[in-house]
Amino acid sequence: MMALRSTIKRTIKNLFLVLVLPLFCVYWLLSWGGRSDGTFQSFSQFLSLFPGKTGSYIRAAFYRLACADTSDDISVGFLTIFSHRNTTIRRGVYIGPQCNIGMCEIGEDTLLGSGVHILSGNKQHRFSDPDTPIQEQGGAFQKVRIGRDCWLGNNATVLTDLADKTLIAAGSVVTRPSACGDIFAGNPAKPLKNRFNLQTPQTPVTSNDQ
Repeated sequence: MMALRSTIKRTIKNLFLVLVLPLFCVYWLLSWGGRSDGTFQSFSQFLSLFPGKTGSYIRAAFYRLACADTSDDISVGFLTIFSHRNTTIRRGVYIGPQCNIGMCEIGEDTLLGSGVHILSGNKQHRFSDPDTPIQEQGGAFQKVRIGRDCWLGNNATVLTDLADKTLIAAGSVVTRPSACGDIFAGNPAKPLKNRFNLQTPQTPVTSNDQ
């Protein structure tokens, strides 16, 4: 029975890959000219509007084609938007509704609750010169890595790498990297315990300047 169910699911996913291929070709053509991320965002916004299982299958198929090393064995929720094509989503990832996903890699079997924000690093905006508007000071995008088998609670915001099996409490703002199995909570988030030793973990501290 499990084998039959898996075969049916794979057949459905392959069908959606075929159905989405013309849309991907349009996206690919429109991406010529140097604004591939802008075009990608527009398509992501459009695809986020499809509800239910149909929408989830459509999004999985499109991101499988558009994003390098991305699996179509993923679930991307309603109104969730991706901002960078340079994003990789591994097999078994669940992304809840109304999330904003920046430039990142999300490891296998990781779960994101509703309203999670993954920013493209913590240096997107410089603000060192008070005489120049922040939007004119530039910044740098970084590809954030979220490890395998992590859980990010509702409305969490992540600006840095997370190791495998990290847990982030709902509403937390994570500005420092985690160690494997860390449990973070708060704003700014701090390590409370570790899933492996139940002791307060020692995590690397990095600059939080944006």
